[in-house]
Amino acid sequence: MGSLRNVGVVGLFGYTILFFTFIYLPIVLIVAYSFNSDPINMMNWSGFTFDWYRQIFGLKNTVSENALYIESTEQLLNALRNSLTVAAFTTTIATVLGTATALGLYRFNFLGKKFYRVLLFAPMLMPDIVLGIALLIFFVGADVSLGLKTIIIGQCSFLISYVFIVVSARLAGMDRSLENASADLGADEWTTFRRIILPQAMPGVIGGALLAFIISMDDLVITYFISGVDTQTLPIFIFGMLRRGIKPEINAIATLMLLFSFAVASLGLYFRSRRG
Repeated sequence: MGSLRNVGVVGLFGYTILFFTFIYLPIVLIVAYSFNSDPINMMNWSGFTFDWYRQIFGLKNTVSENALYIESTEQLLNALRNSLTVAAFTTTIATVLGTATALGLYRFNFLGKKFYRVLLFAPMLMPDIVLGIALLIFFVGADVSLGLKTIIIGQCSFLISYVFIVVSARLAGMDRSLENASADLGADEWTTFRRIILPQAMPGVIGGALLAFIISMDDLVITYFISGVDTQTLPIFIFGMLRRGIKPEINAIATLMLLFSFAVASLGLYFRSRRG
């Protein structure tokens, strides 16, 4: 019995190692090869360099003057500006509407409440390509020109669900006796919301906003359908580069996006610790 248990422990440990290796090894390779000086074959390590990061920001490339794969640094920066603009608007709108929806379902009972809650899960469960095609048909049918505004509207259609779920989970653990005590002490509904409900729900609101921001920055499939021909976000720009081959700058851009995601996640953990 003891030997079988030891075999099971060893097998579980080995499976865990293989699982995390499968998940994180590709990410480690992307980061490592972003510093590879070989401009042709990224799998052939030729030395350490920061040139691909310099090239992203329009600085001189010292590895090879002929290895200029980014057609225009201005296009890259414009795609980044578009992504940040879309993420800022969608995060604000989705956070406000998602939080309001969560509070409404938390405070009130009405006919069809469970069905309405199920509908809020639908955009998350629906395949991205189906939602992207549906939004494209809607915008074309409504004669709305594709661009930043359609990307913002399209992303809000599913990011509201993510914020709703995060805030709802936070509201489910709240103590409603504090609201009753506030009412007994003479506070009106606005004061109770501002002094009791919102401070308790704020960790969920911040968490939902950060999640919406990261998803908006990384979204490709849905944005690809509703962006039009003249508007590019950063994921679409990277996808366009990949269609012409895997290039060293792609690894550098992916590494910077990874660092940005870690920074946003760290910010969320910081606010959570401060809240605690």
